[in-house]
Amino acid sequence: MASKKPVSKSVKKTAKPVKKKTARKPNAAFLKPVQPDDLLAAVVGSKPLPRTDLTKKIWEYIKKNKLQDAKVRTQINADDKLKLVFNGKKSVSMFEMTKLVSGHLKA
Repeated sequence: MASKKPVSKSVKKTAKPVKKKTARKPNAAFLKPVQPDDLLAAVVGSKPLPRTDLTKKIWEYIKKNKLQDAKVRTQINADDKLKLVFNGKKSVSMFEMTKLVSGHLKA
């Protein structure tokens, strides 16, 4: 029996059309200004601001006062001002924090 050599087929590679990436449009609901109540205003200020900026200000406050737990980084240890916002809890997860903060907003 004669051994057959593998036949190499030349395959032309066709260039795929490159899709242009469109810039992400922010969700209008996040940009709508919300009014913090008096308890939350003690942390972020009393002016109406978008949710995105509100979250940034809360994190600035947490980092400035070193309230993020050193071992479990997803936990936030509340000081006196944040304890009022967190409904009296001494420590909450960062995911629970957003839920608790949204209860202190006026649309």
